[in-house]
Amino acid sequence: MTTIDDQFAPFAARMEKEGLPQLAIDTFKYYYERLVEGQTGLISEAEIEPVPSLPDADSFAADFAAMGEDALPRTVLLKLNGGLGTSMGLSKAKSLLTVKDGLTFLDIIAKQALHSGIPLLLMNSFNTQEDSLAALKKYPELWGDLPLDFVQHKAPKVVRADFSPADYAENPHLEWAPPGHGDIYTALITSGMLDKLIDAGYEYAFVSNSDNLGAVMDTSILGYFVEQD
Repeated sequence: MTTIDDQFAPFAARMEKEGLPQLAIDTFKYYYERLVEGQTGLISEAEIEPVPSLPDADSFAADFAAMGEDALPRTVLLKLNGGLGTSMGLSKAKSLLTVKDGLTFLDIIAKQALHSGIPLLLMNSFNTQEDSLAALKKYPELWGDLPLDFVQHKAPKVVRADFSPADYAENPHLEWAPPGHGDIYTALITSGMLDKLIDAGYEYAFVSNSDNLGAVMDTSILGYFVEQD
């Protein structure tokens, strides 16, 4: 009888060959097992419960804003930059799409970071790292003591019919996919970036998608986190 370990062995071998860390392999195996068991990952409406209460940022005391200002030197701006713009005709990072006045998402992000004085950190994917870092070379002020990015892992694609690894002999690159934004926690650890941030004195990160230009740092909310710490 084939066990789940037997079924997963080809995936583990493929990931090990690519040099992926054990934590990434174990994380993928966890979700692979859920997939084979028939779980979809979907949460039905009947299972959803309303949050009983949330703090109202509009009513935060002025002290929170001051606390947030004090915490800015211990804060980084972390942008999730692993997605491609293929649906919009771009074979590069989505953040390299031109959006206004000849500027790309990444240009605007860089300017926002420089204006705020908060270090910029990208979580790239194997699809986006090279092009994104090349585009940021025009902003030498961003390149400081911290690395400008770390790379999320990649996950082997799974054949729906039999849960085997997908094979594309003519283009092995297509056998892999980015694992999604949730990989931020695993990738921060395995890349060594978490240790680098802690060693450099950073305690907080503002996290948002690279195509969400409306997401900006609110010092009152940062101060609330400081107060709750």
